[in-house]
Amino acid sequence: MQTEPVIETRGLTREYPLGSSVVRALTDVDLRVQAGEFVALVGASGSGKTTLLALLGCLDIPTRGTYHLDGLAVENLSLDELAQIRNRRIGFVFQSFNLLDGLTAVDNVALPLRYRGMALADRRRKAMTLLERVGLGDRGEHRPSELSGGQRQRVAVARALVGDPALLLADEPTGNLDSKSGQDILALFNELHADGRTLVLVTHDPGVANRAGRRVRLEDGRVISDDGA
Repeated sequence: MQTEPVIETRGLTREYPLGSSVVRALTDVDLRVQAGEFVALVGASGSGKTTLLALLGCLDIPTRGTYHLDGLAVENLSLDELAQIRNRRIGFVFQSFNLLDGLTAVDNVALPLRYRGMALADRRRKAMTLLERVGLGDRGEHRPSELSGGQRQRVAVARALVGDPALLLADEPTGNLDSKSGQDILALFNELHADGRTLVLVTHDPGVANRAGRRVRLEDGRVISDDGA
């Protein structure tokens, strides 16, 4: 019997006011992602893929439509409730890493656990375990400025995983990396997928998209193809 999907959207639409008119960035998106899938959202710039990722990550709210994350309806939650969802159920990896320069790698990774009230020693211990998982066990006390781009992205991946999220979202995760570092990050994503993680990433790179098991193509805010549907 098929299990409940991690992601289920119906009629997901996002509009933005622009003067006296409205810009529709996303229109009537129906999407189901099962646990353990690795999905790439692809399309040209302006196709709606980053808007969709923001909605899936509860960084934005839809104008219309429904979104269930692990069976929970999130489209009508308060801002505080959405923040809790982001902290406990979703891990994010951004193109620009989004690390805090004033913190060491281990403290960057541990930061989401601070908002859960976990004791300092416990959250640092868990953060170090994740840094070891991504091959940076010897870089825990280094600051982002002392790390290469690929190493910083590995720290970002460890931070995304530290809360044991149901869903890992990545927005152009190799976009600021050289070819070798990009391949290393994609190999890490493949390992996470093999471990049963659910991953959704945005990319414009066909080579990156082909690493995923499923590709969903957007154009003008609509899904025009889905090779896993």
